[in-house]
Amino acid sequence: MPSGRFVVLEGIDGCGKTTQLQALRDWLPSSGLMAPGAALLVTREPGGTALGQALRQLLLHPPGEAAPEPTAELLLYAADRAQHVEQTIRPALERGDWVLSDRFAGSTTAYQGHGRGLSMALIDQLEAIATGGLAADLTLWLDVPLAESIRRRGDRPADRIEASGQAFLQRVADGFAALAAQRAWHRVDASQSPDQVRGACRALVEQQLGVGGLSGPGR
Repeated sequence: MPSGRFVVLEGIDGCGKTTQLQALRDWLPSSGLMAPGAALLVTREPGGTALGQALRQLLLHPPGEAAPEPTAELLLYAADRAQHVEQTIRPALERGDWVLSDRFAGSTTAYQGHGRGLSMALIDQLEAIATGGLAADLTLWLDVPLAESIRRRGDRPADRIEASGQAFLQRVADGFAALAAQRAWHRVDASQSPDQVRGACRALVEQQLGVGGLSGPGR
């Protein structure tokens, strides 16, 4: 059965994921890494499906008093991920396509586990259910100090998660660092210039997913 590759970018808001996602999107099809005929699917969490788009709006920009409480928030992210995996990611990988995602399961552990303080055992259980055992072939952690991420966001209006306060965001940043060590993510120093970060991301993709690189994750 054909087997594509699944690459995830993780990190706090303002770390440069959007810029690097676009750079990888532009480069990968001509990189020589993808099999002939393979397509590149670029997606995100939350919001990688039609259901996910509705959930994203509810999670990040809820109307009035509709903001979810922490446990409800966790369950909504799990629902988004379950739909995303079954409807979008797994079918693409089974076709032999490559999937490039802005966030995956690690973000839930960082934000809802380390940030909100919810049960890690519950988060792990929901991750197993929502992903069905699917894991990324390569996770790039774009590491940037919280103060720099806030500076980069500037006057852009904060969504509900970003507006949770600096103490919360610092716990999230610390959570990403812990996850990177636990899950063997590949750290990229995202405080460098965009061109330097782009070069580092490309080098890691070539090293890890080129000839002789890692075998695929559980499907």
